[in-house]
Amino acid sequence: MQRTLASLLAAALATTPLAAQDVPTNDPVIRRIYEEGMRSSQASKLAQTLMDSIGPRLTGSPQNRAANDWLVKTYQAWGVSARNEQYGTWRDWTRGQSRIELVSPRARTLEATMLAWSPPTSRTGVAGEVVIIPPASVTKDSAGFSRWLGTVKGKVVLISFPQPTCRPDSSWARWATPAWDSTMHAQRDSALTEWRQRLAGMGVNPRTLATKLEDAGAVAILGNSWSRGWGVDKVFLARTNRIPSFDVSCEDYGLLARLATNGQHPTVRAFAEATLAAKESPVYNTIATVRGSEKPDEYVMLSAHLDSWDGASGATDNGTGTIIMLEAMRILRAAYPNPKRTIVAGHWSGEEQGDIGSAAFAADHPEIIRGMQVLLNQDNGTGEIDTVRSVGFVDAPASFTSWMSRMPADISRGVYVDMPGFAHDESTDSDAFACRDAPAFFLNSSDWDYNDYTWHTNRDTYDKISWDAVKKNATLIAMLAYEASEDPQKVSRARRVPPPDRKPPECNTPPRSWAEVLRGSH
Repeated sequence: MQRTLASLLAAALATTPLAAQDVPTNDPVIRRIYEEGMRSSQASKLAQTLMDSIGPRLTGSPQNRAANDWLVKTYQAWGVSARNEQYGTWRDWTRGQSRIELVSPRARTLEATMLAWSPPTSRTGVAGEVVIIPPASVTKDSAGFSRWLGTVKGKVVLISFPQPTCRPDSSWARWATPAWDSTMHAQRDSALTEWRQRLAGMGVNPRTLATKLEDAGAVAILGNSWSRGWGVDKVFLARTNRIPSFDVSCEDYGLLARLATNGQHPTVRAFAEATLAAKESPVYNTIATVRGSEKPDEYVMLSAHLDSWDGASGATDNGTGTIIMLEAMRILRAAYPNPKRTIVAGHWSGEEQGDIGSAAFAADHPEIIRGMQVLLNQDNGTGEIDTVRSVGFVDAPASFTSWMSRMPADISRGVYVDMPGFAHDESTDSDAFACRDAPAFFLNSSDWDYNDYTWHTNRDTYDKISWDAVKKNATLIAMLAYEASEDPQKVSRARRVPPPDRKPPECNTPPRSWAEVLRGSH
């Protein structure tokens, strides 16, 4: 096969050492970091094990603990000290197989999956007629809702808004006339308003509805949380204790809703295999440490959460963040084995349950809070890092600008440092440190359809990852860690007072067990 001139040139460039003029200071460590990160990346190989073999990492699950153990083993093979540090216990649930079959008025295997922590069915499954929450004109009020509850025994109940169209808005905008597109939006808005009136009139909300239906004798709960993309749903947790709960795809959920609404009496059989351990199991953060040679009590920290929801593989939330920090530590081990400050990588569990692992670590390690030079956190997808959120640390932009000025242009290009921002809740693990006025920063990634297609969805899988972006991100993180370790100046903790309409985030006391959550302490 002939090779084009372009492919030959690309191959030559891939093996060409980084030119001296591409490193503004001609720093040999920066050159070694670049060569290791961009020419010898191990990211895709590491990610394949984490995402395909170990898979999703629901907090408290055996897969979560397997990922902890894998990280420790991987670090130790590189000569990096690593440990699993227990911060509490959590409910221990293992997913098995699940499916739903439409039995009548026609046969079809539906696209569906049970929700996290769903109770299982018996081996023969459960079967029942599918019904949907009735219109407000039927129930009228909470008393009417109570009367309707008396009819759901033995039924499978639909509890979510049935989308009138599962075609994304972008497709409508491209193909429909403006009038047709406007009509679709108006009809959908009207239907959604009517659905909300159903729930409001009954005096229930989505968080309490499932429990009431379970208590009334329903045999299964079906819902849909469409992510507004082709074939994509958000897949979260069950709110039932005795009967199974499923997410059904937008298309198949709409099918069931139309059949039920039009009096065509759909019947389904549902199967769910799952195991909930009799008692809570330990949950861990994985901590890797390379001790500083000159300032061991000052810390440069790399941060990403290891846990995930389990509707798919947890690839971009936050497998990519995990791999970026793991790969950055590998690069540093090879290119900068004796840092001046201690470099720590924190792989947190429980982020999806409210940042509980990182918050517990921050509470348990005041010495790291006191000695923090900088914390670099990444938690939103496969895109290249494009923004450093300075969260109100007024002098931080100058530090980041100085560090990045010493990097090759292709690593620092396109990275914006907001100036100076203000203290606010990023809903990610850096919050647990920044709320204590430790200089902790969220490194935002470009979107890559993250919110619609991979964030907490059934499509968050290995194949969605851009390896060029991950390589660049890991190399950038390694260079930032090196520069922060070497910087003779401490990063200032001076912080901007937030505007009156913005309350700074408070440091919450994290729950140390699921039982503590059930007791209502959190």
